Amino acid sequence: MSHMNSAARILTIAVVLAASAARSQMPGEGKSVQPIVPAGISGVAFQHDVVQLALEQLGYKVKPVLEADYPALHLAIAQGQADYTANHWVPVHNSFYDQAGGDAVMERVGKIVEGAGQGYFIDKITAEKYKINNLKQFQSPEIAKLFDSDGDGKADLTGCNPGWGCEREIEHQLDAYKLRDTVNHEQGSYFALVADMITRHEAGQPIFFYTWSPQWVGAVLRPGRDVVQLNVPFSASTDGGDTALPDGLNPGFKANDIVFLANKKFLASNPAVKRLFKSIRIPLDDINSMILRQHEGEDQPDQIVSQAREWVSKNQAQFDGWVKDAAAAK
Repeated sequence: MSHMNSAARILTIAVVLAASAARSQMPGEGKSVQPIVPAGISGVAFQHDVVQLALEQLGYKVKPVLEADYPALHLAIAQGQADYTANHWVPVHNSFYDQAGGDAVMERVGKIVEGAGQGYFIDKITAEKYKINNLKQFQSPEIAKLFDSDGDGKADLTGCNPGWGCEREIEHQLDAYKLRDTVNHEQGSYFALVADMITRHEAGQPIFFYTWSPQWVGAVLRPGRDVVQLNVPFSASTDGGDTALPDGLNPGFKANDIVFLANKKFLASNPAVKRLFKSIRIPLDDINSMILRQHEGEDQPDQIVSQAREWVSKNQAQFDGWVKDAAAAK
């Protein structure tokens, strides 16, 4: 009996030592990572939490997330005050990237989401009644007045916060399409403006707004059912690129990829993280689904972490593959 107990203790110690050895071999053991997210953007916590779960599996300690507006976010990564963000849009954030130092100090890695869209929308009832399908029609004072919510005779466009990449595009296009005399670019807190706009929509009033995906707005104001997307008269992006789609439509914005943006020195000293960032993919529909749940009330940090764990559980084989591949990086 004593011999059996000794054997059991030896086996238990061996298992513990083996687990400890495996843990110590993980590339992140003894290292910490500092993420940063854009301030005031709903929905970005979910994908960062999925990333954090993977980093923790690799042995890294993930510090509490920092928040900053986009210009400051890019500078923080460039200067090493933060290590990475999982919400860098290409090409809409190109100017922030270049102004913060670009390739010399930062690196774009992977594609978390491909084909993220943006555009201008109006309510379907007004679109069909007045046959509105193109932003150029807002040059008409009569059309613009339909979307006037403050009595000044101009259309009120629910637009982008100052400092966001989309703000630059909208401001540039208001000039390019000669809409300054008929359109007001309403700015402030985007989601507060959207909430007010949804209230007006529910009261049967016309609405005119910019939005993007992944985002909960498209699940509440559904394209094709509640709202319609407008075309623009011609491509007028700040970088001079073509925004037309293969089907001939032109939303005015290029399709974007959402990628990791990381400090270059950090990636160089953490090849496992770079390999992980190259691997991670999250379907756009999955992110939209989680963002809608947050909008409907599941928006506390612990609830969002639970959503990330739920997603990982449903995609366990893929997730484990990311971690295993990253752990093998040299």
